[in-house]
Amino acid sequence: MKPSYYSFKPLNLGRIAIWSVFALALVVAPHLFTSSLAMTMLSQIGYLIIICLSYNILLGQGGMLSFGHAVYTGLGSFMAIHAMNLAGSGQLPLPLPLIPLVGGVAGMGFAALLGFVTTKKSGTTFAMITMGIGELVASMALMLPDFFGGEGGITTDRVYGKPLLGLSFGSQMQVYYLIAVYCFVCTVAMFAFTGTPLGRMLNAVRDNPERVEFIGYNTQRVRYLAFIVAGFFAGIGGGLAAINFEIVTAADSVSVVRSGGYLLFTFLGGATFFFGPIIGAVLLVFASVLLSELSKAWLLYLGLAFLLMVMYAPGGIASLVMMNLRVARHGRLRTLWPSYLALAGTGLVVLLGAAAMIEMLYHLQLNAALGPEMAFLGTHVNAQRLSSWVGAALVLFTGLGLFELTRRQFLRQWNTIQEAIENDIKRGESH
Repeated sequence: MKPSYYSFKPLNLGRIAIWSVFALALVVAPHLFTSSLAMTMLSQIGYLIIICLSYNILLGQGGMLSFGHAVYTGLGSFMAIHAMNLAGSGQLPLPLPLIPLVGGVAGMGFAALLGFVTTKKSGTTFAMITMGIGELVASMALMLPDFFGGEGGITTDRVYGKPLLGLSFGSQMQVYYLIAVYCFVCTVAMFAFTGTPLGRMLNAVRDNPERVEFIGYNTQRVRYLAFIVAGFFAGIGGGLAAINFEIVTAADSVSVVRSGGYLLFTFLGGATFFFGPIIGAVLLVFASVLLSELSKAWLLYLGLAFLLMVMYAPGGIASLVMMNLRVARHGRLRTLWPSYLALAGTGLVVLLGAAAMIEMLYHLQLNAALGPEMAFLGTHVNAQRLSSWVGAALVLFTGLGLFELTRRQFLRQWNTIQEAIENDIKRGESH
């Protein structure tokens, strides 16, 4: 049987093409999206890709559910911003492009210190220990104001010393490209880590720790070393965040809420695939920057999205992409487009009805002083009228009924296609 793909040894041209497209996207993005808001979002996406990928070393590759990953990101940010202040005062001869490495070394050091205790256990116990450590570090913020800066945090000025190769890093464009370089290099490095003996053994510890112990490996040591690697890259991401914002606060850097955000969006992107956390990082920025501006109930929408993803697509968005690529590879994706359009249309109706009820409820609870009238999708709605609630409920339940009918039809069509694909594969193997 001939392979269904082309390979060129010793070069993997497909992989080279993918990395080239990724690098090109990083280079071209600020020239396509030129507004100040877009530049800010692109910079945040850059360092959050590093942070989410570092978290996925624990969650996706090692099966370690951590609620304290922000500890190593945040402490890396604080060490980086202190290093910037020392460099700015002339006490530390360190150019700005190397500051993220200070954060990386700090993250690695704290991961080595705290991870030795944390990785003694696995599973639920590991998750609870990481949560406890996260709360411990967060509570220390007010106890150590010299390091954490109290409630106001630590500020800095990233423009210090002589320009390096003509770059002062005063403009957001220069900062973005610094973040983009680190993003590309760290992404490549973390992808390479997945193919190392440690990365492979980490997968084995995730899947069958008893067997790994049986063949003579120390599972705690494997988890510990991976924890240190994840802390290093998390610290780099934290250092880049400090450069980008020129301020670091404990509330935004080391809190359990921040750790929960990394967990949530890494899962939504797809923790079982390497590129899943990249999708999650993009979603994290869009949710925190754009969705939060559109609605005060954005956290509720985010929670509902997470709930639906857990119920219907536990592999995240990346798993949906890969399943559809499999269908496309066998030439059957075009038959699904009508069903996808029907699902999107009925889902939009459900969202419209639910959003109307949620926004009216939030308006009555938070904006009662402004009167019952509220703006919703370009129209004015009276949140106190019974007709408004009845109309929203009618739209919601009508959409739910149509969506359920469409979903059942789609499942039947999807199962038929999967059976046909399996039959094609079996016929190909028999020849």
